[in-house]
Amino acid sequence: MQGDSTVRMPVAGRAEQKANAGIRIGTCGYSYAEWVESGFYPAGTKGGEMLRAYAEHFSVTELNYTWYQLPKASAIERQRKQAPAGFLFAAKLTRTMTHEVAADWRTEVARYRDGIRPLQEARQLAAVLVQLPPEFGRTLNNRKHLAVVLNELEGLPLAVEFRNGTWNHERVFGEFERRGVTLVAVDEPDLPGLFPALNRVTSPQFYVRFHGRNAKGWRTGNMQSKFDYSYSDKELLDWSRRYLEPMAARAKTGLVFFNNHVRAQAARNALALLRLLRSMGLEAG
Repeated sequence: MQGDSTVRMPVAGRAEQKANAGIRIGTCGYSYAEWVESGFYPAGTKGGEMLRAYAEHFSVTELNYTWYQLPKASAIERQRKQAPAGFLFAAKLTRTMTHEVAADWRTEVARYRDGIRPLQEARQLAAVLVQLPPEFGRTLNNRKHLAVVLNELEGLPLAVEFRNGTWNHERVFGEFERRGVTLVAVDEPDLPGLFPALNRVTSPQFYVRFHGRNAKGWRTGNMQSKFDYSYSDKELLDWSRRYLEPMAARAKTGLVFFNNHVRAQAARNALALLRLLRSMGLEAG
């Protein structure tokens, strides 16, 4: 499914652009040393300089480290100030509430809320991403846990990403619509049991994550090979027509992130999609 970028489309002028959702495009994380080696960041760029360099190309990013550890307000505030005005952040919910659930996870919700407070107060919090693991199927206990998590996080802009296909159910989508929670659309390998790609919109904002289509890497579980994939222009065009255009027509805003970070493929694919969507008349930035 990989290949050279072959699709070329003319860029539409402002007068030709359609009225639709404003779509922000970025990557899952931005602080990768290999992005310097791969030429995306200028030679010699240090970790503390990467956000400023990243913001020269993109207006939003998804914070990875908040999945591994609870965010601290002081660190988030310093990070926020490194970005230009109007730059947005999506923050992953910490794994102790979704993957390795701690006995006192409700206490950690309060600490998480406090940690991301600077983004919320500055109106730079685009979304809180609630990632759920592949083994998290739609059982009674899991339905109850997810409902309580969403209750505890009420008031935050929530987006939920399923990896287990059993959640592909109309009752789930109806409940998300009632709550105003965003169903995350995913592009990933076509493997049994995974949640399918959908263009279903359940809130005023849609959220898309491109994981790459390296099926062999997903089977091995090796993180480096799992996300080692580069989308061709044709793949991006096909996906945009089938999913992004319908979602943009039904939502007010949209977030799109690339997670195929190996060798800066995510950044290059994000820039390619940005150009493509603008050529299609979609408001993207």
